Amino acid sequence: MFLSTSSFTTSSAVKQRKVSTSRTLHQSARGTRRSPPITAHAASAFFLFTVRPDARTARTRPFTPACAEGRRGVWDAQVMGSTEYTKMAVNSTNDRAWSGCAVLFLRCCNPGSDLLTFYKDKHGKFSMFKVIKLTLTDVAGGLDGYEILKLHDADPFLGVELKFMDALPCKRFLDSYACGSLLQFLSQHASRLLTLPDEVAMEAVLKAGTHILDHDLKNTELCLQHIYQSQPVRLRDDEVTQLEQQLQNSYAPPAQTPQEVPKNCFVFQKRVFDDRPLTSADQQRFAAHVGRDWKRVGRALQKNCRALKGTAIDNLAYEYEREGLYEQAYQLLGRFIQSEGRSARLGRLISALEESKLTNMAEIMLDIQPRE
Repeated sequence: MFLSTSSFTTSSAVKQRKVSTSRTLHQSARGTRRSPPITAHAASAFFLFTVRPDARTARTRPFTPACAEGRRGVWDAQVMGSTEYTKMAVNSTNDRAWSGCAVLFLRCCNPGSDLLTFYKDKHGKFSMFKVIKLTLTDVAGGLDGYEILKLHDADPFLGVELKFMDALPCKRFLDSYACGSLLQFLSQHASRLLTLPDEVAMEAVLKAGTHILDHDLKNTELCLQHIYQSQPVRLRDDEVTQLEQQLQNSYAPPAQTPQEVPKNCFVFQKRVFDDRPLTSADQQRFAAHVGRDWKRVGRALQKNCRALKGTAIDNLAYEYEREGLYEQAYQLLGRFIQSEGRSARLGRLISALEESKLTNMAEIMLDIQPRE
């Protein structure tokens, strides 16, 4: 049987194509690894892929499954409001120092009394501010860690906008508010300063942003978180600044009127002494105790004494050098008394001693006993 040339050529070409295809598949199988099946972790990594430049490789890398679980964990904590996450957010100071804002709404339940009316009254506004300030001092444990930003009309309530700069006073405030101490202190101060009936009933509402904290008072950490997230949108109101200054001035002691000194007297160390003429006894006491400082006293006296001007002091030092310091000081004061006559008084000598920084010597001249 004879085959045609065309049929033989076709059969040979088919065989060559099969061999070529087989070699290609074999080479592909040797040079290429099979891709593993997509697992759940790989799928999560795929969907959470993000571009993160790496400083060393300049490549991008995806989140790992552990990162994805961490992200979901934080999101769940935010949604569920867990206590652990709340504490972490309140105590965190990486972004900014702890601060927060809350608004306290106050109202008197007595039909004949209205806190808002006292605030609007020109004379009652300061008393109302003092009541609020004293109440906050009692419940927050002092004056530090908070401030009043504004008082405003929130009819029928009086609104008090507060800023807390520390978590500890804020927590004390919340604890006092939750147990009713705040309203008790408010009632006591209002009865005393606003002439209201004793133990008058008060009502209060506490808000932080859009949250009414009265619903969550059992969860102090959550209330702190709401206050921390509510930041003040204004500085302290000028009216509050004026009321604060007025309150500080009311606590300051009254200014003391200067003491009137009698005509023939002088003041030393807040005590009044008789400005009598100097005597020989004063002259002897001065000479016995002044020592080498007699020249300093002489230069202070010579400003208002002609007899001691010029070289008079140096002449006295030279003339009585042999007699010693006692005689030099004795002659100095004697020259002063002789020149000034009745004007040589004890007050002038004490002033010269003070000017020479000889306070102890002045006390000796006035016979003041040393302090024990």
